Amino acid sequence: MDQSQFLPVPSGDDRKKSKRSGQHLPIPAEGMPGKIPPHSVEAEMAVIGAMLIDRAAIPKVIEILKLEAFYKEAHKTLYNGILSLFNRGVDVDITTLTEELRRTGELDAIGGSYAIIEITAMVPTAANVEHYARIVLERYIKRSLISVAGTILVRAYDETTDALEEVDSAEAKIFEIAEQRLGKSFISLKELAIETFNFIASMQERENTSGISGVASGFTKLDDILGGFQKGDLVIIAARPSMGKTAFALSIARNVAVEYNIPVAFFSIEMAANQLMIRLLSAEARVNAHDIRTNRLQKQEMAKITTSIDSLTHSPLLIDDSATLTVMEIRAKCRRLKAEHNVQLIIVDYLQFVSPPKAESREREISIISRTLKQIAKELQIPVIALSQLNRGVEARADKRPMLSDLRESGSIEQDADVVMFVNRPEQYGILTWEDGSPTEGTAEIIIAKQRNGPVGDIRLAYLKSYARFENLSIQFDEPPRFIGSATTLDDIDF
Repeated sequence: MDQSQFLPVPSGDDRKKSKRSGQHLPIPAEGMPGKIPPHSVEAEMAVIGAMLIDRAAIPKVIEILKLEAFYKEAHKTLYNGILSLFNRGVDVDITTLTEELRRTGELDAIGGSYAIIEITAMVPTAANVEHYARIVLERYIKRSLISVAGTILVRAYDETTDALEEVDSAEAKIFEIAEQRLGKSFISLKELAIETFNFIASMQERENTSGISGVASGFTKLDDILGGFQKGDLVIIAARPSMGKTAFALSIARNVAVEYNIPVAFFSIEMAANQLMIRLLSAEARVNAHDIRTNRLQKQEMAKITTSIDSLTHSPLLIDDSATLTVMEIRAKCRRLKAEHNVQLIIVDYLQFVSPPKAESREREISIISRTLKQIAKELQIPVIALSQLNRGVEARADKRPMLSDLRESGSIEQDADVVMFVNRPEQYGILTWEDGSPTEGTAEIIIAKQRNGPVGDIRLAYLKSYARFENLSIQFDEPPRFIGSATTLDDIDF
């Protein structure tokens, strides 16, 4: 069978014409020839009839169905007439709807008043109106899929389009269809109070997360200021090279995944996965990373690493070390991670290493990347943490403290971000004491320079350089790490 009969394959001339006109190539409105698009005339009539015999059915249907969900044009006209009357506060029945359509000149097009009477007569009760409405919605979703699939096919044949952009566009369209569901209803104050109390109670039951409404970082003072990383937020962690921003991000990822068992995705564009794993093992076991890489481990250290592997492999931490990633690929992967693993935190290391889209300047490229990362956070309703470089302006100042103006290559990073944090280690610049006179050795400052919905401030953390590990300052460095079990080889671990 000639497959070209289903959808037209555009010729070169057609593609050129389409590009000049700025319009998509035509696709069959009804999908595949010989196939009737999914619909249910009976369900559509039942919905309209129910609204005509019971006014209470109208708001229920409005929450489920848009006008375009109806397949038959006559039913769209009837539904639109009902909505018009309802919005004006007019009682909806056979007589008022007939007069409304006569006023708009649409009565004859739907078959006259007899058609309205016939539809009403076939519905004995409005009790099942929501069930009928969901049938109509299901058929509409299938028709939407057919339409989008046709558009995707034609666009894919168009050699003038960018393949990755088309993949992203196609995925966005499918995701939009998948998100079609019953709209959010009003909630009574009683229900809201119960829901809020349960939320507060659940937070009280969680250890070390008092007052935290988002994803806890595991750093007490940081969580006190931020309340955890909030849904839909773009969080920027910025620093000059060798300040420990990757180590800080890994410490957050480790705390969230290991301590709280919350799924985390870590996009490591700068560092290979095996290097990242060595860092994680070094931090978890408190074994010098250099000793791991150079095979200088003692038996006791090997036992620590083996046990640390046990805890890490049972945590929901997912790593992607693709050397080149576009922001569209990150968005596609994040959607899949959210759907398949219910990931609750995304970390991108780092922003300037994301392969840029085509733009007129580097500043514009970074702007597109930061804006898209914010869109990902908002779309998936999870926090996204992106690491970023700072420019050399930091080092020109005597105190070496970063400022928002130091964000490299684009002011839009600051605009798009809900939270901006800087990692500051004066020890790296030979500054031996903090302003209060305490030693800078083994400590780091996290400067919260921006928080869209909360206060800013500075906190200090312990930084164990040999292990590339950040900790709360209250933890004593000389305490031996607590290990569970007595595994000494990988064979002892239940993966």
